[in-house]
Amino acid sequence: MSDPKKILVGEDSSIIINLTKNVLAFENYQMKAARNGQQVLDLLEKENFDLILMDISMPVMDGVECTKQIRNLSDPSKSKLPIIAISGNIKNYTPEEFRKLGFDDFIQKPLDYDKVLATVKKFLS
Repeated sequence: MSDPKKILVGEDSSIIINLTKNVLAFENYQMKAARNGQQVLDLLEKENFDLILMDISMPVMDGVECTKQIRNLSDPSKSKLPIIAISGNIKNYTPEEFRKLGFDDFIQKPLDYDKVLATVKKFLS
């Protein structure tokens, strides 16, 4: 049996973090949470992950800036990680604009956890 996939969740809401952790655990995914973009970068420096779920609106450093910095990392195993944007889409980005910002996919809030799992599986299977 292969090792469980590791997912990094950049999200400032404790409720969303806890719900996401519970849903991902059903599929045997391991999850670590960071509450802002800087914490995402700090965790990524120390550990390897298979995928990132990234909230767009976070304090300290938002998800767009954090994704831009990840895409510029020198380590290709980290700079090419699948990054899925999570957002209430307050700026009304189109899927094409999300891709231009460096995201691989997008999930609208409020989160539909069936869609979260299906999107995660699409990148990790």
